[in-house]
Amino acid sequence: MTETAHTRPAPGPGAGTDLLTALFDTAERRGTAPALTGPNTRTLTYAQLARAVLATAHRLREAGLEREDRVLFSVRPGPDGVVLALGVIAAGGTVVFADPGAGPDLFAARRELAAPRWAAAESLLYAVARYGRPLARRRGLLLPPYHRLGLRHIYAGRRLPGVPARALSARRLAAGPAPAVRPAADPHQEALVVFTSGTTRSPKAVLHTRGSLGAGLAGCGPALGLDAGDVLHTDQLMMGVPALIAGAHWTMPPYGFAPAADPARFARGLAGATHAFCVPADLPAVVEAVERGEAAFPATLRHLVLGGAPVLPGLLRRAARALPEVDFLAVYGMTEMVPVAVATGRQKTDHTGPGDLLGTPLPGIGIRTAPDGELLVSGPNLCRGYLGEPPMAEHATGDLAHLENGQLVLLGRKKDMLIRGRTNIYPGLYEPAVTALPGVAEAVIVGLPDTYGDERVILAVVPDGTSPAHSLTETVRSRLPALIDTAALPDEIVVLDHIPVRGRTRKPDREALRSRLLGAHAPLSERAS
Repeated sequence: MTETAHTRPAPGPGAGTDLLTALFDTAERRGTAPALTGPNTRTLTYAQLARAVLATAHRLREAGLEREDRVLFSVRPGPDGVVLALGVIAAGGTVVFADPGAGPDLFAARRELAAPRWAAAESLLYAVARYGRPLARRRGLLLPPYHRLGLRHIYAGRRLPGVPARALSARRLAAGPAPAVRPAADPHQEALVVFTSGTTRSPKAVLHTRGSLGAGLAGCGPALGLDAGDVLHTDQLMMGVPALIAGAHWTMPPYGFAPAADPARFARGLAGATHAFCVPADLPAVVEAVERGEAAFPATLRHLVLGGAPVLPGLLRRAARALPEVDFLAVYGMTEMVPVAVATGRQKTDHTGPGDLLGTPLPGIGIRTAPDGELLVSGPNLCRGYLGEPPMAEHATGDLAHLENGQLVLLGRKKDMLIRGRTNIYPGLYEPAVTALPGVAEAVIVGLPDTYGDERVILAVVPDGTSPAHSLTETVRSRLPALIDTAALPDEIVVLDHIPVRGRTRKPDREALRSRLLGAHAPLSERAS
């Protein structure tokens, strides 16, 4: 495949199906059918969901929310959070996902980049941020002072002390009068901002429009075999909304629940589900529980969707033996563009050539490779771009890939990106900040893959001679939460006498470092957590 070839013509970013149009069209068709069931078993029908979204949008506009006002959003998954997020977008606003555990400095840098006028958060978060900060700090959680952000506020849940006096209640917004007319299609409207990575010096955020989200999420349902009447179990918004657009019933597990923590409970929660989502890092524990007879999947489950990290054939073969009635679907995509391709477990395990089979690119996706083999993608579900940067015509994925008989095959990574669970980690964004810490001469972050394709994140540091190794480890560990994104914190900190280098450039030799860390004489290390 040449560097200029495309799989098919690809419309420009933002030119796709409008997210709200697709959702409201489905709501009109499905009416009283169940749409969304939260962790507390509270269920909204499609008619109730649409009415609540319209009511929220109407009240927000009355309260002064203007087109493309950005809303820092820290509301946990649940019916109230889904309604509020969609209501903000329907009002013309932009949802900015904000992780309160990112640390105050990074939170402040992200806030400065996004320039929001509103904030939406759990009432408990307001309460803890105002009155419980010392306790939260002792537990390693550095919460931002939500009550002093100088923004308009919306709170979710029961009102608690610490919620600003003029804050709006998400539930009261949704319970208000709903206009009879739904918002007109506006595919170019800003809709969603997602921070992908970065330090306090260089946060990076992906900006999606109603068109790019609509194209991606509407196309996701058919690719995953979702149809009216199906039941999808997940807490992931970018999986749940496609289910709603397809007319399926979205059910949610308890907040913060990970399948690997309690596989038997995960399996029980799938009662009646036809589809479920799981990150590859959770799948080994689930499969082991099934093999031991400690967990049993319901007969209704047809598809288990896997995404967020590579899924290796060995794990898929084992999973297929344990769950022969379940079809596994591996989604390839990224925050900038979801999805790009979907492969079945059978397709991946039948692939005998080099590389990892990613599947056939979805309709409308443009695929080309640069001269160095890097995969570039485009299409209607491509984000508008990164905040503060020019619009994006295509996205350079950092993956090395090619097309083979119409199917996309991943050959490796161009960038030094690591994948742990649901998180993409770019070492180059964090290493300068770690190197600037007292006592650190060099810092390199690498990943050590486990048996199933997930990666342990290892931070290797070289002391500058001003402090002993054991105290340097403690110093680095204590400073990291306030310095870099919580999701990028290393699993392990290793102190070395030097970092291997290569070539005339003397750049860190990451492969040699990985080999050293995997070797029998790996240096003494300490867990970072």
